[in-house]
Amino acid sequence: MGNGPAPFFDIGKRARDLLTKDYNFDQKFTLITSSDAGLGLMATGVKIDQLFIGDISTQYKSGKTTVDVKVDTNSNVSSTVSVTELVAGVKTSFSFKIPDQKSSKLDVQYLHDHAAINSSIGLTPTPLLELAAAVGSKELALGVEVGFDSASASVTKYNAGIGFNKHDFSAALILADKGETLKASYVHVVNPITGAAVAAEIVHRFNTYENTFTIGSCHSLDPLTTLKTRFNNSGKAAVVCQHEWRPKSLITLSAEYDPKAISAPSRVGLALALKP
Repeated sequence: MGNGPAPFFDIGKRARDLLTKDYNFDQKFTLITSSDAGLGLMATGVKIDQLFIGDISTQYKSGKTTVDVKVDTNSNVSSTVSVTELVAGVKTSFSFKIPDQKSSKLDVQYLHDHAAINSSIGLTPTPLLELAAAVGSKELALGVEVGFDSASASVTKYNAGIGFNKHDFSAALILADKGETLKASYVHVVNPITGAAVAAEIVHRFNTYENTFTIGSCHSLDPLTTLKTRFNNSGKAAVVCQHEWRPKSLITLSAEYDPKAISAPSRVGLALALKP
């Protein structure tokens, strides 16, 4: 991508990652293996209350082509075939799910020094069309996203956003939910050496005139341990402690306290990721 803008979906991503990434309040286990021949395997299991769900994914890379196949505990099979750089800056992927015959779609991504375009079309007689585009530079990007359902001849979504990025801070303003929600976010790196950073997000909903805000922080306790915190205006507080106990293998402990939840005010989650 060089100095071009990031895709529309990445506008505000730095703040979202600090405020939401790695927060998990269930029991999750992930095993990832790979070989020099380009074959990778990932097995994931999640225990939610008394329910256990899981999936097994395989990935094979050969030259510019990547094939992903995933099977879950409900016997659903999903597959994606991606081809990169057939044309300069273009990535194409074809995906489908079994037994869902209407899930097939074609995705095309085009990255340029001044634009990033993502498009998706369902491979059905009445497809769902989606288009996201961002223009600008690596530092400043302006983007829009639209979706159209040809079956009902209706617009399913339209969003817009602007993002400004520097190495030590990032700010974004996004108009989402068909113009009904306005989100403003900001993240600032306080200390690049320790990875200390703070982030804030304010959300205004025009239909209910409701305002919410969330603030969070991230700090490296040592080179292998990261601590994250999050707090919102309703009094809900959460914390994450992630430790790399061996190279590329992580153990993550998450906890959340909600003073307004009478029956279960607190939640605790544990995630273990192994990569031999």
